[in-house]
Amino acid sequence: MPTKADPSSPDGTASGKITIADIAAEAGVSVPTVSKVMNGRADVAPHTRERVEAIIRRHGYQRRSDERSRRSNLVELMFHELESAWALEIIRGAEQVAAEQGLALVLSESQGRLTPGHGWLEGVIARKPLAVISVFSDLTSQQLAKLRARDIPVVVVDPIGEPQLETPSIGATNWNGGLTATRHLIELGHRRIAMIGGPERVLCSRARVDGYRAALETAGLAVDPRLVRYGDFHVESGRAQFAPLLDLPDPPTAVFAGSDLQALGVYEAARAAGLRIPEDLSVIGFDDLPVAQWVGPPLTTVRQPLQDMAAAGTRLAITLARGEEPEHRRIELATTLVVRQSTAPPR
Repeated sequence: MPTKADPSSPDGTASGKITIADIAAEAGVSVPTVSKVMNGRADVAPHTRERVEAIIRRHGYQRRSDERSRRSNLVELMFHELESAWALEIIRGAEQVAAEQGLALVLSESQGRLTPGHGWLEGVIARKPLAVISVFSDLTSQQLAKLRARDIPVVVVDPIGEPQLETPSIGATNWNGGLTATRHLIELGHRRIAMIGGPERVLCSRARVDGYRAALETAGLAVDPRLVRYGDFHVESGRAQFAPLLDLPDPPTAVFAGSDLQALGVYEAARAAGLRIPEDLSVIGFDDLPVAQWVGPPLTTVRQPLQDMAAAGTRLAITLARGEEPEHRRIELATTLVVRQSTAPPR
């Protein structure tokens, strides 16, 4: 067994628990090899890298504070895709906090994959950011462990699934938002209300659909499974998922879309069918993107404070990067209903 290091040792950690030399001895490799693994170098055999990283995780090795200070003044903001107005709101919130702290923001993308690939992780390790903010993405346990071993904290904004206990996260009150949106339509007199959700396995999408169901059930209305559809939060998804509902014998008089972009797709399908909004069909979105108030008619929507969520996530990431313990590791910001001209009582 490796001996515990002297806290004053030049190779020791700040807590003096284990040294790089100890890790090298246990793994049967040289100290430079351990250093290469920790710095994300590619010139290490995969089985050797896995063995060294397993030992690092098992001992909870963390870099010394002086090593932390040599990292770049970057905060990594990683999206599964960047081409949306939704992403722009997140970037604005994160950029504001980073600029206030004298830090730079670097953007990366996993090309539409909800879990980034190995190339992304190697790039992060090479860039040595202070922290990583993962937006609407899902890092694997192995990826999180590799970043943790290099003392790079990770914060998840709008997590795909239930975040791991040790991973700080920022979300919104999606269930309450779904409940509030559907209640608004019920109070207007609608009884045939469709729900166009996002991906079924995504946490925020499921919560919005659950809120929709709860509002109907509380009002004594049956949930018609034919009126519940799932898409991908984009415009085309809203159009494609809603259009078939117009062919039902008793089509919906109102639609709650899981995102503003999906709501715009519903607008397109309604126009193609000769329906007027809100005279023939009431529509509610979710997010309150800037475009929501400029479409015709202006969209009633549930405001998700995207900029505030990104700002909170960035502050949390910076706090962790400084070695400080935050007051809260799981934060949910409130959603609010914004009533505009796309909802009205049914004819």
